[in-house]
Amino acid sequence: MFMNRSVRQSSILLLSLLLLVTTGCANGTGSKAEKEDPNDTSPITFTFFGGDSSSNWNNMKDAVGQEIIKKTGVTLNAEHAVNGRGEEKFALMAASGEYPDLVYPKSDIGKLVDAGALIDLTDLIDKYGPNIKKVYGDYFNRIKYSSEDPAIYTIPTNLGVDHIAFDAQAGFEIQHQALKKLGYPKIRTVQDFEKALKDYVTKYPTTNGQRTIPLSLDAEDWKIQITVTNPAVTATGGPDDGEYYIDPKTHKAILHYKRPEEREYFRWLNHMYNEGLLDKDTFVQKSDQYKSKIAAGRVIGLIDQEWNYQDAENALKAAGKDEFTYAHFPVTLNEKYEDHSLQPIGFDTASGIGITTSCENPVRAIKFLDFLASDEGQILRNWGIEGQHYNVENGKRVIPADVQQRKNTDNASFSRESGIGLYWIWGPHYGDSVKDPSGNYYTTNYPEMITENYSQAEKESLQAYKAQTWKDLFPNEKDFPVKEWGAAYNMPVPTNTNYNVIYQKSQDIVRKRIPEAVLAKPDQFDAVYDRMLQELDQAGVPKAEEIYTGLIQNRLKLWYGEK
Repeated sequence: MFMNRSVRQSSILLLSLLLLVTTGCANGTGSKAEKEDPNDTSPITFTFFGGDSSSNWNNMKDAVGQEIIKKTGVTLNAEHAVNGRGEEKFALMAASGEYPDLVYPKSDIGKLVDAGALIDLTDLIDKYGPNIKKVYGDYFNRIKYSSEDPAIYTIPTNLGVDHIAFDAQAGFEIQHQALKKLGYPKIRTVQDFEKALKDYVTKYPTTNGQRTIPLSLDAEDWKIQITVTNPAVTATGGPDDGEYYIDPKTHKAILHYKRPEEREYFRWLNHMYNEGLLDKDTFVQKSDQYKSKIAAGRVIGLIDQEWNYQDAENALKAAGKDEFTYAHFPVTLNEKYEDHSLQPIGFDTASGIGITTSCENPVRAIKFLDFLASDEGQILRNWGIEGQHYNVENGKRVIPADVQQRKNTDNASFSRESGIGLYWIWGPHYGDSVKDPSGNYYTTNYPEMITENYSQAEKESLQAYKAQTWKDLFPNEKDFPVKEWGAAYNMPVPTNTNYNVIYQKSQDIVRKRIPEAVLAKPDQFDAVYDRMLQELDQAGVPKAEEIYTGLIQNRLKLWYGEK
């Protein structure tokens, strides 16, 4: 299917080029491609739609945006999906054949590829993308679409190349003030976590006149995966591969809910609810309500990714209530499991930027993306403007204290004004731990900066647990082998089979039955869970697992060749 489509696109492109050349010669003006100047920085506007939300986007009126316009001549007329859900928009594009110049399709890339919406970037990168090629280096082969269709339809920009995290920003969380009052207890298993929450709420049933909430989760829409269902994998020793668990030996994929150990994790959540320790509003509250409770200091425990509740934590910091922010722990169902959050994945293709067939100047587009992949572009995106957002002292980039304070306590406004953090997806980049030729880190997430920016409450908690960073509490990336297939959730999936129909049915079932199982009486839990597994099989999940296993095998073939 992929090869036929690729051949068809190539034929259409060749015919179009022949017509352009013929017309150009007849008029004596030359083709459009011949007239394009790769060094052109005259003003040009590209339209864009991204599948991620960007609440702080300021239409490039920010400092970094203005500098990008100055350097490249490119202005972005950008639209972003609300709440990170762009599926309907991409489906509409594919059906109508009307596209913006640039897209960030996330997992919907297959829809656009099958519609012939994306151009193959291979030749453009080869001619005009030296920085893109430099960043990807030995991983360049991984950015091809598939072994059957080796075109490059998007440039992966979500994850950094050679990224090694210097800190942990997920796991099970407990407020620093609660840990301190409890004498910094051991937090290693769900039983430890539960005991700490129960002991605290018994002593302090109210917070600022309101009922103290031991544990709350954010289950609105797709966020249910982040705080409710994905942790079932992590807490039972699995790495994050989205909705599947990939056997590391056989590479066979199964829907992760079918693992017996995960049933026991959800049984524990059921126990927490029936004990009154899980927020009764968990499955009905909106994300804003969830964050509002956190910002009020009422929620003692979380099971979440920091980026999902960071706005609420920033509000606490701005109010001078650092003690109500959270520590991170690698909690598992019992001590025989290890948290695999930091297992290395090498470089994974992830989500990326594509240029559509509607773009009239793909050379300028690729040059724009290549600038942002350059050392200058990456430093600009990560650090901002020299003399305004950072200084260079003795060859070292240093963020002034007042700038860092704003980043820590008023990040949203700072981001809108500075543009730092708003252009992360607009070009390939290196991850944390990689240094530029000057010896400075490309990103601002490096060890000295991380420890310097910890609040006093965080420092006290870390000292109590004999750690310098939260990462010190977690199993290290060196403790695990590199995951051969990267992160499975980033793989494009076929649109010419019934896979997506089955997948959506499975999501509908899971999002109905998991909350039902958690909220059930303890003696009804197994019946609900069994019903869910039966419904998943009836929906065709075994067929979807078979297809997904094939995709994993094809990815391994693409990345490593025949073994």
